[in-house]
Amino acid sequence: MFGLLDSSQPLQGGSRSAFTLLELLLVIAIIAVLAALLLPALAIGPLKSRQIACSNNLKQLALAASLYTADNEGRLAENSPASQGLALQVTNNWIMGNMRVRGEATNADLIRASKFFPYANNVSVFRCPADLTTMNGALEVRSYSMNSWLGGRSMEGENFARYRTFTRESELNAAGPARIWELADEDLFTIDDGYFLVTMNDFQPFASFPGARHGRSYGLDFGDGHAESISLRDPTSIPGNRITDRNQDWLRLKNLITVK
Repeated sequence: MFGLLDSSQPLQGGSRSAFTLLELLLVIAIIAVLAALLLPALAIGPLKSRQIACSNNLKQLALAASLYTADNEGRLAENSPASQGLALQVTNNWIMGNMRVRGEATNADLIRASKFFPYANNVSVFRCPADLTTMNGALEVRSYSMNSWLGGRSMEGENFARYRTFTRESELNAAGPARIWELADEDLFTIDDGYFLVTMNDFQPFASFPGARHGRSYGLDFGDGHAESISLRDPTSIPGNRITDRNQDWLRLKNLITVK
């Protein structure tokens, strides 16, 4: 009547219920390749977002500096090195606080006392989002320092007399506000007061070192309000290294400081 069903033949219209070992290995290999392609992109995402946030901070501080100047008859905010300034000068500085001093590095009240805080009234604006430096378990409150040639005449010593210092907005016209930077992201290795020292006579290249927290890039804001990200290309550009006056990263930073 009915013959026995040959179990070695597939059922008509049936479907396989499992992968073979070869197919499973192929799927795993494809997933591994896709993961290798996607993971770097996913890692870049947070880095890029922090870089954009840092640039926005610098733009807000550039605007705050401009508003402060407009409210103070064209005068730039005072900027004196703590080691050279008298008590009155330090009190009047654009920012107070030393990131190397316990009790000051994490003191947000020093940020609130900043000349710029009324115009950029958010403590977090003064710190790069990628700066995770802590003291006594708390995040330090500031990552940015001001160009030492702005806001005072402290650089007009014997070795620096060929170059201009700027204490008024009108003086920036000698170079053009778009090519003189105001604030820089500074490295934790050198940051202390709010004074970013640049020795135009090459006496001490990178006495203050830029905070290259964004894939060896650091941020600057400029007198016209824009911000730029600058990449460090020389492999010797590392905090603590002996850096020569031929270092291209040093020369590039110097070119945006002042004019003769």
